[in-house]
Amino acid sequence: MTQDYRIRPIEPRDDAAVAAIIRAVMPAFGADGPGFAIHDPEVDHMHAAYAQPRCSYFVVERGGVVVGGGGVAPLEGGEPDVCELRKMYFLPAARGIGAGTAMMQRCLDAARAHGFKRCYLETLTGMDAAQALYRRSGFAPICAPMGGTGHHGCDRYFLREL
Repeated sequence: MTQDYRIRPIEPRDDAAVAAIIRAVMPAFGADGPGFAIHDPEVDHMHAAYAQPRCSYFVVERGGVVVGGGGVAPLEGGEPDVCELRKMYFLPAARGIGAGTAMMQRCLDAARAHGFKRCYLETLTGMDAAQALYRRSGFAPICAPMGGTGHHGCDRYFLREL
């Protein structure tokens, strides 16, 4: 299969597209109420949010159009060696083409480069394809949330060693 997408670091011009993706994908999985990342202030300013130390965010482009994204940042309220895989969402045009696996690798490589030793993520029941990707990528389920993300709407938690 020919790769017809590219993954690159987020740029300021991508902010509106990434916010639109987050606001389109999360409600499709019932994740639009209180306690979900859709309400995080950074959603409208992703480039600036991930320009901070030990943070990285990447976008997936197909045909010059941003169709997904994902990143890592220190886990809010967590131990200094733990990062969080954050805001990894894809429009249907980016699904089933290998972009999720490639994005995961890019994010985990960035986490290692930032000096993290573990990567944590939160998700919810019903995001089955995402959870399958997490497991294939070496994440294991854990019983309780870590840190203080404020995403009390999530009910599934995963962690992996880097």
